[in-house]
Amino acid sequence: MKVLIAGGGTGGHINPGLAIAKYIAQKNPSAEITFVGTKKGLETKLVPREGFTLETITVRGFRRKISFDTVLAVKELVQSFFEASGLIKKLKPDIVIGTGGYVCGPVLYVAAKKGIPTLIHESNAFPGVTNRLLEKYVNYVAITFKDAEKYFKNKNKLVHTGNPIRQELLNSDRQAARKNLGIVEGKPLIVAMGGSRGARKINETIAEMLNTHFKGEFNMIFATGEAQFEDINLSICIDEKYNKMVKVVPYIYDVAQVYTASDLMICRAGAITISELQTMGTPSILIPSPYVTANHQEHNARSLERDGGAVVILENELNADLLYNQICSLISNRDILKKMSVSATKNRITDSAEKIYSLVEKLLER
Repeated sequence: MKVLIAGGGTGGHINPGLAIAKYIAQKNPSAEITFVGTKKGLETKLVPREGFTLETITVRGFRRKISFDTVLAVKELVQSFFEASGLIKKLKPDIVIGTGGYVCGPVLYVAAKKGIPTLIHESNAFPGVTNRLLEKYVNYVAITFKDAEKYFKNKNKLVHTGNPIRQELLNSDRQAARKNLGIVEGKPLIVAMGGSRGARKINETIAEMLNTHFKGEFNMIFATGEAQFEDINLSICIDEKYNKMVKVVPYIYDVAQVYTASDLMICRAGAITISELQTMGTPSILIPSPYVTANHQEHNARSLERDGGAVVILENELNADLLYNQICSLISNRDILKKMSVSATKNRITDSAEKIYSLVEKLLER
């Protein structure tokens, strides 16, 4: 079996592809799995790290205003179709899977036109433009949220699979994880991350909170995103006796270990993050990004908040005092955290990769 997985740009597009790839490899060890992305996306780091081959093509998104960038985007889009065609001709995949990002457009379109079985996975409640355009050409559209159904025209292609989650999330040991991370015992662990690219307002607020309020009440692993790491790390100045309790990193690669060890997460509300919080039953403070299409992150966050698994703070309300008080309020009451943990699992789906693999099998049997 030769599988080509297209997805790139952010962890939210790449990690589902990796979860699918690992499940396929587990079920079919002889499968040849290749990823396709761009040279500028996070896939250049994540995919090789997991042992998979990455091919790249040239494509970028369109800006809403006409500019020189728009001209370049059109030129690269045309180029991308030729590159995708050449790549598919070289690899000869039996099936092509898209997990999000601009790279999916040319790759899935060319594959479908060549008669190769195709499916796309949509992780958000409000589908991206690329996936809505591809619906016409692909065989299946795997969706995470029921709310996404209304945005697709051909209901016969839709399959509710949930988000494929990395299986290592389900197999981690809490005590071992905390030991490996060097967590100071007797104190809860707070994990803060603003997404693969970081979030300036979240980063600056947490840095201010650590500088002005932190007195060793908790352990913290703080992922700033690669681009903002140096500035944020240099801006944090806490008492030396608390240095071992705060780890500032550019990116969290071993997510399973960190989720397992954590008592409370502070994060955005992307679809993958929500699914991982549900899978692990991790209480969270969600700060949805206000810069996304149709404000879909707030919809995601409010859903988990209604279940009782999260507290939502909007970015325009966020400040160091509010965040510190909310953290202290939650970690000072273990019963509340336990209830949030149970509530977070209400709507989790843990067999998404298996459901998507069954679609792959159906397509290859045709």
